[in-house]
Amino acid sequence: MSDSRSFLFLLGSSRVDGNTETLARQAATELPQSTTQRWIRLPEVPLPAFEDRRHSEVPQAEPVGDERLLLDATFAATDLVIASPVYWYSVSASVKLYLDYWSGWMKAPGVEFKARMRGKTLWGVSVLAEEPGQADPLVGTLRRSAAYLGMNWGGVLLGNGSRPGDVLTDSAAIGAASAFFADIQVAA
Repeated sequence: MSDSRSFLFLLGSSRVDGNTETLARQAATELPQSTTQRWIRLPEVPLPAFEDRRHSEVPQAEPVGDERLLLDATFAATDLVIASPVYWYSVSASVKLYLDYWSGWMKAPGVEFKARMRGKTLWGVSVLAEEPGQADPLVGTLRRSAAYLGMNWGGVLLGNGSRPGDVLTDSAAIGAASAFFADIQVAA
């Protein structure tokens, strides 16, 4: 594996340029210049409904199309940033579907998903219109997913806002964004 860091930002909002994306982009401006960044809007890379084949006679299919694009982007990254607004106390539908596909990738022949995810870092960025504690299920989903796969847990950056642009008035979140990725190590 290369010594340089490669961040994959997975945007899960149904709204382009929403508060969560704004906060994620604010945090990303503080990454070292040598860090590569790739941004993917999950709603623009549609996946069919996930079919759980773990206990089926039908083997998991080889990933193709948008599924292959997401799998390859996931493997190419050293760091994955799930940027999802809090929808009904958890991640958005497009993020949940992406995470459901992780289950299939763990069983896909030759993919070795769990082994290849070990050691990567998972981060979260989210904006909600309620008290920060209302994001606990979202945080738990991401933190537990990282732990299950042997990934490092980078933490979650939370902001407050409802209408587009509201997060820019959350001075605590904007301040936290500037330091969110501060501890990453990039080889010289």
